[in-house]
Amino acid sequence: MSIRFTAKARRGMVAMTVAAGLALGVAGCGGGGDDDKPSPPTSASKDSGSKPSAQEGQAEAPLAELKGTDGLLLQITSAQRDAGGFVTVSGNLKNDGAESVAIPAQTSGDETEVIKHGQSLGGATLVDSRGKKRYYVLRDTDGRPLTTTGLTTLEAGQTLPVFMQFPAPPAGTADVALQLPTFSSGTIKISG
Repeated sequence: MSIRFTAKARRGMVAMTVAAGLALGVAGCGGGGDDDKPSPPTSASKDSGSKPSAQEGQAEAPLAELKGTDGLLLQITSAQRDAGGFVTVSGNLKNDGAESVAIPAQTSGDETEVIKHGQSLGGATLVDSRGKKRYYVLRDTDGRPLTTTGLTTLEAGQTLPVFMQFPAPPAGTADVALQLPTFSSGTIKISG
């Protein structure tokens, strides 16, 4: 899966977005005769609005930032323990550089079974230094890694949402190190 767009394709997407917005705006301007009905509240919040919410553009600080080669940056936004006995680590892979960059093949790891399913983040591991254990990305029955796949290149400034699933460390373990080939290591806190 390629995430590259030509300039013409970008202009077309912008034009379609603007056209859709205008169509929705015009559709909402019709006089449907419901002008006497009170409109529903636009916010579920009952307070005075003195604190902006995350939905209003306030981005939370990432749990960790792992720096990669050529301006790549992996920002981890959550590490959630699930009832099924696994941990889902989510974040954003960003190209902080000035030019497009290819995602290094090493991020897939070196296991033949994982590599044959295409480029991924299958080489990631969680390390529990206290319990002296390393947890590898989970795989399905066909050997496909349970992580973002189909990685190729990122344009300058482009951000791609990513995820990785691991077996869950013991319930008492909250702090683990996330390691991904060609990136620096970072400590994250598992919630849930």
